Amino acid sequence: KRVPSAGRLPRTADQCGGWCICAGPAALMARKRDGGCCPLPLNEDNARFCLLAGLILLYLLCGAAVFSALERPSELRARLLWDQQLANFTLSHRVSLGALHTLLRQYEEANGAGIRVDALRPRWDFSGAFYFVGTVVSTIGFGMNTPATIPGKIFLIFYGLIGCAATILFFNLFLERIITMLAYIMRWCHERRMRRSGLGAVSGAEEPRSEEDSLEGWKPSVYYVMLILGVASVLIACSASSLYCSMEDWSYMDSLYFCFVAFSTIGFGDLVSSQREHYEAQEAYRLGNCLFILMGVCCIYSLFNVISIIIKQTLNWILARLRGLRRPPPARLRQQRFKRNAVQPTPSQVPTGRHRYTDASVETVCDSETDAGAGVDGVAGGRRLSGEMISVNDFTASNKVSLALLQKQLCETAQQGPRQSHVPRHNGFSGGVGAFAIMNNRLQETSVDR
Repeated sequence: KRVPSAGRLPRTADQCGGWCICAGPAALMARKRDGGCCPLPLNEDNARFCLLAGLILLYLLCGAAVFSALERPSELRARLLWDQQLANFTLSHRVSLGALHTLLRQYEEANGAGIRVDALRPRWDFSGAFYFVGTVVSTIGFGMNTPATIPGKIFLIFYGLIGCAATILFFNLFLERIITMLAYIMRWCHERRMRRSGLGAVSGAEEPRSEEDSLEGWKPSVYYVMLILGVASVLIACSASSLYCSMEDWSYMDSLYFCFVAFSTIGFGDLVSSQREHYEAQEAYRLGNCLFILMGVCCIYSLFNVISIIIKQTLNWILARLRGLRRPPPARLRQQRFKRNAVQPTPSQVPTGRHRYTDASVETVCDSETDAGAGVDGVAGGRRLSGEMISVNDFTASNKVSLALLQKQLCETAQQGPRQSHVPRHNGFSGGVGAFAIMNNRLQETSVDR
């Protein structure tokens, strides 16, 4: 292996991606003069994570400032009014303030067990327990009733562990079905347009394909999916709010607020639907309430996942802009790009002093560029200059593995065998778990063959 020259580092800023953690300004300037980089490179994934963490922290600080300015005066007024009411009650009924506080603490304990001043539905009959487990597995957790016994709390831990995981998987598969449905619609519209134009016979003569192959080229845009999910969420929330206004006697704004809190699985618990003891058309209302919450949670959860894809694209754009501002591409790299794929005549003999490149690696001719630490003769560690002439034997020796992989892919394609892509994914969305793994290669913006 080639040893770097004295005073230079083996890695450059371009090779580590331009994101570095340096010891200090002096070390950074010294390394910039040497053309090297710091020993702790920050790759693109870590840079994206740190940028997202910083933006979330800034978002939290801004939200805290806004809510403090909006809600703090109301809290102070409510506390002052409550103190006045306590003082008036103790004077008018000649009750000590300590005894009144004791009674209020006992009521808070009863309230935690589900006891209210107004008559409410039973908490732990079968219908109430079913409503409770629905809020558990959907991670809403309104908090209007909680298990009070030790066995109930222990059972809740294991029950919620499996139920929440299964429900999150259901939400992810729901999003996958939405994307697949959009792909079917896009393909159907295209085929209908082709039949109207007189090209239906050509498409009908094709051999039957599997479902995955038939939808291979039909990948909806993430913005279309976000628009459809957003419209569906608004329609469901508006319809549910109309129902809650008539059945719960809430204002329309409170009903919309409850819909977002419930559908997004925040579940504050200040407003909870279907808690009274009696309703008009009670069974139909409870069924409609469950259906609205189920559809709303599915749409909002899917919408959050799609928005997270857009946020990740925005982070990639910010990182690309910052990388361009930090270090523009050197003139040497720009010159090498023009020299790529240059075809030149082959010499009959190899000049004296040059080593024949016989390393059978996967590296292609396009990757054999000028090394930064090459010697005077232009060869270092078996690498050729981009302008150097290459023989057929050298080309064959340096591309044995690539040619073998190409032959395998051609053979599998001819036999309609499994098609595997050996191209690395550099779009920032490869791999992942949950919704990222499901949406990968199903949307235009997250597809590897864009």
